[in-house]
Amino acid sequence: MNNIIRRETQTAVPRFVHEELRRDPDFAGILQTATKVGPARRRVPPPQGFGVLAFAFLLIAPTLFGQTSTAQGNSPAGDAATTELPLATDLSAKLNRKAVSHAIQKVADWQLEKARGSFNQDWTYAALYAGFMAVPEAANGNKYRGAMLEMSEGFQWQLGPRLAHADDHAIGQTYLDLYLLHPDAATIAPTRERMDAVMQLKDDPEKPLWWWCDALFMAPPVLAKLARATGERKYLDFMDHEWWITSSLLYGPNDHLYFRDKSFFGAHEANGSNVFWARGNGWVFAGLARVLSEMPADYPSRPQYVAQFREMADKIASLQGPDGLWRAGLLDQSDYKLPENSGSAFFAYGFAYGINSGILDRKKYRPIVEKAWQGLLSHVYEDGRLGCIQPVGAAPGAFTATSSYVYGVGAYLLAGSEIYRLAH
Repeated sequence: MNNIIRRETQTAVPRFVHEELRRDPDFAGILQTATKVGPARRRVPPPQGFGVLAFAFLLIAPTLFGQTSTAQGNSPAGDAATTELPLATDLSAKLNRKAVSHAIQKVADWQLEKARGSFNQDWTYAALYAGFMAVPEAANGNKYRGAMLEMSEGFQWQLGPRLAHADDHAIGQTYLDLYLLHPDAATIAPTRERMDAVMQLKDDPEKPLWWWCDALFMAPPVLAKLARATGERKYLDFMDHEWWITSSLLYGPNDHLYFRDKSFFGAHEANGSNVFWARGNGWVFAGLARVLSEMPADYPSRPQYVAQFREMADKIASLQGPDGLWRAGLLDQSDYKLPENSGSAFFAYGFAYGINSGILDRKKYRPIVEKAWQGLLSHVYEDGRLGCIQPVGAAPGAFTATSSYVYGVGAYLLAGSEIYRLAH
């Protein structure tokens, strides 16, 4: 299989399907069966932007893997509008709190109305919940936190079903944030029990617990918040141990970026560069910010996290586009026509957090944040939809200008929350 990754060959199938298929010893037979579909199926052409393998995955994934994503099983995590939409005309990119507050609420209100009936425990929605929890009180934050309390009670404070899978732990961030506002041991008991069980698992040298970079947003902040909530450092120590296992596998020490997973070692963009996915690195950059925000100043390995955060910040800043945003493939921007706003918003969040916390130099990075925020606002539609968000995937891929998904909105709300703090 050609190791050049291009937009035209990217798949929008649920996460991990490609990796799990590659691990399956019967992969070749499965693929052969999948491509020998009946006449009625063959008459349906693959959607534009999908390669042969991607189309095969679409045909076999539901049967082989069932509900790979909870969100996929319960409801879509987003969509793309089929008609042309007018862009918002009531937003200002000025970094004052009134303007930022309005921009936060416009998107948050649209997303809450659209998604509320579809809340679930999946990673896609967990990222949105984190964004809702971060909205400042002056931007009607109590309204969104109230919705999060309702959601949490509806799920009885339970995590997703898979014991060790970081994607099913991510919702715990919201449970813990609510606990820290109104302590009640019962609300974090299921999260605590799950993390206690995960911590008993033995490391697998062949497959780290967090073997894909996205996981560094999903699970580590849960453990860091749990350490703060309980006062027990064991959760932070476990997180620290696992973080550096994943980092040693996936972090490019020369590129200062993360590979999505080891299946991308040796894969290249059309221009020959390594494949570094914007959203994948956005997950990590935001995960670093969320871990650092919970980690005590005197924690022994904190300087390592700060160093990695600064390295990534410097590299990501150098890749910012003229429109203030980043393309899905970070090192081959000319091959991607549209900016990708889930990764871009996570980057904006990380930069703003870094400035606010004193980790990043304000003079150097504030212009980066200003350009990014202006760029993000240019993709907000009149009704509050945030566009240019890549669908669920595992690599740079194709999408449309109106494509909107809940995790990208969560990233936007996280960015807005930190930019609000930065604003005068």
